[in-house]
Amino acid sequence: MNNKYILGIDTSNYKTSVAVIDNDRNIVCDIRRFLKVKHGEKGLRQSDALFQHVKNIPEMMEELRENFDGTPEAIAYSSKPRPVEGSYMPVFLAGESFARSMGAALCIPVMDFSHQEGHIEAVREYSEMKDEKHFMACHFSGGTTELLEVKEIKNGYEIDIIGGSKDISFGQVIDRAGVALGFDFPAGEMLDKIALETIDSSDVLTPIKVKDAWLNLSGIDTQVKNHISSNEEFNTNYLVHELFKKTADAMTKMVLQGAEKSGLEKVIMAGGVSSSRFIRNIVAKKLNAAGIEVCFDDNDVSQDNAVGTALLGGRKIWR
Repeated sequence: MNNKYILGIDTSNYKTSVAVIDNDRNIVCDIRRFLKVKHGEKGLRQSDALFQHVKNIPEMMEELRENFDGTPEAIAYSSKPRPVEGSYMPVFLAGESFARSMGAALCIPVMDFSHQEGHIEAVREYSEMKDEKHFMACHFSGGTTELLEVKEIKNGYEIDIIGGSKDISFGQVIDRAGVALGFDFPAGEMLDKIALETIDSSDVLTPIKVKDAWLNLSGIDTQVKNHISSNEEFNTNYLVHELFKKTADAMTKMVLQGAEKSGLEKVIMAGGVSSSRFIRNIVAKKLNAAGIEVCFDDNDVSQDNAVGTALLGGRKIWR
């Protein structure tokens, strides 16, 4: 049988992503480009991010053509943050514009999914949980901290939020800390490397309280900011190590409490923060000891990408 292909496009607050998968769910191409953020700034306005996506996509499609000489059977794109009515962010208009225009020009179907569904699908498809129909998922990224109850439906997922942050996200806390320490945004990968290479912790942050799988993160964000801005000398590596450890402990508590609420004992960890190796080591060990089966990404698809979006398109057409 000849291979068939789906083109995926995702335009988030952090990255422009395009990908191609075939009808055997293999990743044929996966191209991603971080949006550019000026040193010292903590992110982009939606209008600036949208403009960068519009510039990036044609260049990335030209790069994709150099590595892929087939023709997609359909195009799938991320149209909104979550699969609920009223979910909207302007950045996703860039992907929609290119996807619908290309679909019309090529006379092929165009399908839209949510960014969150793409995150879950990308991790799930290449894991031991690929056939699970009902499970928990953690979407821990730059702008989202949600514990989800997920059910597979015909063309995506039915998702209910059963826990998470009531204010800012884990990703915001980490990125703000990194920028305050002098690193470029987003700072997660750099801080994760520091945490992994550091043995000792500071002892200046209070534990993050978790109740009924919900938490607030503005408190630890303020503590980190105040500690960095104080005139006292401190060890940057120790502070980063403590921040990541407190984060991992809070994630573990959230999942355990979510398991009690939902009765589910399997969880997929998705999103950029979930790609932290330091956090993974702690969370996996503690959840496994408590009898919770936890699935982390081993294929570099936890962070923002278009692979999951393309996979969702393939599931809709080929299953």
